[in-house]
Amino acid sequence: MEILSSKFVFFSTLCLLCAFTNAADVRYCDKNADYDVEVKGVEISPDPVVRGQAATFSIAATTGKELSGGKLVIDVSYFGWYIHSETHDLCDETTCPVSIGDFVIAHSQVLPGFTPPGSYTLKMKMIDGNNHELTCITFGFNIGFGSSVADI
Repeated sequence: MEILSSKFVFFSTLCLLCAFTNAADVRYCDKNADYDVEVKGVEISPDPVVRGQAATFSIAATTGKELSGGKLVIDVSYFGWYIHSETHDLCDETTCPVSIGDFVIAHSQVLPGFTPPGSYTLKMKMIDGNNHELTCITFGFNIGFGSSVADI
């Protein structure tokens, strides 16, 4: 049974690494900061995002300390113009407590059919229960011409 468990962990990790080989270009908000959470990559599915359909943003990260909770603060810009902000409980996006080591934050959302196609930038801050910034990243994504209001 232990061999089967080890193989499962190995193949799960391998699949995760393969998934993040096509990840978005991630930049830290402050390249000189010593964040408690290191982001290894972001996978966006589908890419480009299709309006009116579910899009999933999966963030592979690692931490050197256990995290009992916190929040994700997400800001979205469209061609450089701020357009949207939302806050999510960290434990709604991953399993808490977050153990030392690797973990994944996954958020799915359906963008309205009237969302304009084009280039977007997402900024995500992870903040712990004491209001300490654990990490802050930005990455770009595109919304294609997919569905429209007429299709809904």
